[in-house]
Amino acid sequence: MIPSKMDTPERPFRVQLQAAPYGKKKAGNFYSTPNSPEMAKPMIAVGHGNWRSNKKSMNSSVPNAGAKGSSGRIIRIVNGHDHSVQCRVLLNLRTTQPFEEVLDDLGQVLKMGGAKRMFTLGGQEVRSFSQLRNEYAEVDTFYLNNSSRRSRTPSGGPTMTGSNMYLYDEYDPPPRKPALSARNPTRQRVLSEPDLRHSSMGNHDSSIDYDVTEVGSGKEPARVVIKGNKKVFFPPMHQKIFDPTPPDKRMQLSWVYGYRGFDSKKNLWVLPSGEIMYYVAAVAVLYDKDEESQRHYTGHTEDIVCMDLHPSREMVASGQKAGRNRKTQAHVRIWSPETLLTLYVFGMGEFSVEVSAVAFSQLNGGSYALAVDGGRERILSVWQWQWGHLLGKVATLQDELSGAQFHPLDDNLVITYGKSHLAFWTRRKDGFFERTDLIKPPSPTNIVCLQFEPDGDVVTADSDGFITIYSIDSEGSYFVRLEFEAHARGIGSLVMLSEGTLLSGGEKDRRLVAWDSMQNYKKIAETKLLESAGGIRTIYPQRPGRNDGNVYIGTIKNNILEGSLQRRFNQLVFGHHKLLVGLATHPDEEMFATAGQDKCIALWRRNGLIWSTQTQMECVSICFHPDGGVLAAGTGDGHLLVINSENGNPISRFRVCGSSLNCVAFSPSE
Repeated sequence: MIPSKMDTPERPFRVQLQAAPYGKKKAGNFYSTPNSPEMAKPMIAVGHGNWRSNKKSMNSSVPNAGAKGSSGRIIRIVNGHDHSVQCRVLLNLRTTQPFEEVLDDLGQVLKMGGAKRMFTLGGQEVRSFSQLRNEYAEVDTFYLNNSSRRSRTPSGGPTMTGSNMYLYDEYDPPPRKPALSARNPTRQRVLSEPDLRHSSMGNHDSSIDYDVTEVGSGKEPARVVIKGNKKVFFPPMHQKIFDPTPPDKRMQLSWVYGYRGFDSKKNLWVLPSGEIMYYVAAVAVLYDKDEESQRHYTGHTEDIVCMDLHPSREMVASGQKAGRNRKTQAHVRIWSPETLLTLYVFGMGEFSVEVSAVAFSQLNGGSYALAVDGGRERILSVWQWQWGHLLGKVATLQDELSGAQFHPLDDNLVITYGKSHLAFWTRRKDGFFERTDLIKPPSPTNIVCLQFEPDGDVVTADSDGFITIYSIDSEGSYFVRLEFEAHARGIGSLVMLSEGTLLSGGEKDRRLVAWDSMQNYKKIAETKLLESAGGIRTIYPQRPGRNDGNVYIGTIKNNILEGSLQRRFNQLVFGHHKLLVGLATHPDEEMFATAGQDKCIALWRRNGLIWSTQTQMECVSICFHPDGGVLAAGTGDGHLLVINSENGNPISRFRVCGSSLNCVAFSPSE
């Protein structure tokens, strides 16, 4: 069948089909050639302009439907409101007519007035001839729609969602699934009922392969080449409707598990409300142990590295590290623990790597704040944080700096300490600092924590287990007044209580010791934590200002304990202290299990720990049995551990292979 010649030059799309011998060429915009069997079917040519009339150009300008860069191509257009109305057209891609007018004329061919939009079966909108030539060169079938917005058609037809996905209405099921040839990886076109009616107009050529997208699969097939063979993988016909639009609800942080004690110091405080404050990753946690509830400050965009509580205990300063992009800079945030609102932000652009230390001044009511840059020069800066004014900065040039603090009796005196380093910095009115070194290289002493006596003497603890007291003479020079060995190895924390009792905690020996500063640091009492709890990282009184001896202790193994020297310590917060790599949820109840490289497996119910057990090997995977009564964990050396999920007792252990069991699962049918 060959279409007739155009009636008028301006509107060349009002054409009628008439019979003509197969293979006969007709002048104008329409032609049929024996080289293109597709032209033997009912067809309409669209788009005025100069069609190449010689045989060579004619063969090149009317390629198969997917040819790229040609002047004309054969496509199939479908009425978006009535799928039974379809037509095959020969489209002139080099027409001088605007694309919008071509859409309007294509719509009149499909008996729909004012066609405005063209879509692929996948729902992508076609907006120009360039897209037809390039981006959609392999697409054969297009839908026309006369609606200016994407909405459900009144006939129960397809729906255009916000992501341009083509979705079938639940009352308009997709066409029947095509058959797949066992020897041919491609599928031949399977006609729907409307297509069968159209095929009665002529003989259907079964030698031409079509993609399943032509019968409404809802998604483009995947075409890959495997060892030189072209393969076409078709999506499932009955798939869940995918809606990529963002949900109208946001996730809200409910609970933070664990505590960060393995690599940070001075990271535990008690607020006037009785809440315990600490930080994990980029979240500051305010935990109420009586109510078993948490509140969270989430103003930071990267991990919190340091924190300090204002002398009034009504504000908190926290410093974060820099992110991977320039938009996430290291800075200090001042926020209210009562309202969790950010009050001030300072230091944007001043810190290169991270804020490794932050502290408030004491004498002037906390009007000043210091911060130490974690970069190569370890720059110390002092700020009047209410106004964001930088009062002065100086490079400490230390390899390892553990911390910095204001002297409680002088707001212009800052003390920094670390490896082979203990220095006093006096800030002058012009912003410059005068430095006095008490310890400097090549001394092997590594100062890890610092406290002050009521009269201003400095108390330091080092990594060798020694406590040293520095006093000042009449000329203003500091000297060592007392030095004694307090622990077998490194000391993790020092706390001076209000009555003059000094508490020291050992990182390695796990001992908590009380010393009387009024009696030349005579030992008063001591206790030792369990090995499972870990060494002491930080100590803080449960009721600051009271002499009851009750304290909270944060440990190296990411636990928080509460107790005193007179009674045993109980665990408040548990956390894995090495990489957590295994996580499994209970099939029926609100419980989940975790396993990590710390050789520990734990079971949690909502916000609380049910049990934890130690294993002999690092665990890298974990799963629940379908009935929830058994846990299976894979280890890094190829063993499989079977554990009772009710109490954590081991049931069995056997070797599976010589490599890591990174994934384990029970059969759901057994």
